[in-house]
Amino acid sequence: MSSETDTTLPQRNFAGYRGRPPHPNWPGGARVAVSFVVNFEEGAEFTVSDGDGRNEGIYEVDHRLEGPDPCIESHFEYGTRAGWWRVMDALDAHGVKTTVSACGLAVLRNPELARDAVARGHEVSAHGWRWQSHAGMAEAQERAEIARTVGTIAEITGRRPVGWHTRSATSPNTRRLLVEEGGFLYDSDAYDDDLPYRVTVAGKRHLVMPYAFDTNDMHFFHTNRFSGDDFADYVVGAFDWLAKEGERAPKMLSIGLHLRMIGRPGRMAALDRILAHVAGSGDAWIAPRADIARHFLASCPDPDPVATASALP
Repeated sequence: MSSETDTTLPQRNFAGYRGRPPHPNWPGGARVAVSFVVNFEEGAEFTVSDGDGRNEGIYEVDHRLEGPDPCIESHFEYGTRAGWWRVMDALDAHGVKTTVSACGLAVLRNPELARDAVARGHEVSAHGWRWQSHAGMAEAQERAEIARTVGTIAEITGRRPVGWHTRSATSPNTRRLLVEEGGFLYDSDAYDDDLPYRVTVAGKRHLVMPYAFDTNDMHFFHTNRFSGDDFADYVVGAFDWLAKEGERAPKMLSIGLHLRMIGRPGRMAALDRILAHVAGSGDAWIAPRADIARHFLASCPDPDPVATASALP
């Protein structure tokens, strides 16, 4: 095999900060910036009864119907009917402000919840128009759906979303379309680091706020054998490890929550334990993603993108 770089391979960045991450100087000398993300997707999932060609197939029940599926629909509806209030009250009890990552259609169908999020002091960011991957989506459709999502959230909450996260895979155009749209501070369409980082897109510098699927209650819909204690143990372990690293090199931790998952009564004790541990540690700055993004941009000067690129193998 040749030792030379294969220029036919797609360009990917395996180097990151090369073990020398910037010091973000989190407020209060925190070792970890913690981002709780409440995903608000209910009402934006695919369902035949809404005229879609298929039903959403990912949830705790293991079946798929060709026609309307009231079982799946009612599982999603639990999130807005019961889960929302339970999760929001738990966050309030610990004084935690979060990012509500909201699908545009979910906000349109449940505007009361989006307004409640703002009233409680949470950020409402954009999670696509529907709860769907953008892989393979035509550019014109994707551009229209981004604009529709932004417009709907802004109209209903009174605040334009400045963050974006696509369900699962993006298209090759997603990040460029977000930059061209002009109002996004960051996107979370990456899972490759423990700190934010900048990229150059369409000639402009853009901030990526990596998200995480491991410290995420999505595991509940893969198997009911993943208990609340399992989830709390894992998230607390992740936080403690980053806090240890953070004495020298502070990091960021994303904790993903879903109304219809963590919002079940059998799992809320896990969330309460996580909130109590993180908030009581003395090592955490817990903040919405927009606040973390703004602080990082102000605290960590932008490296020379030309020099950075030339340093890559």
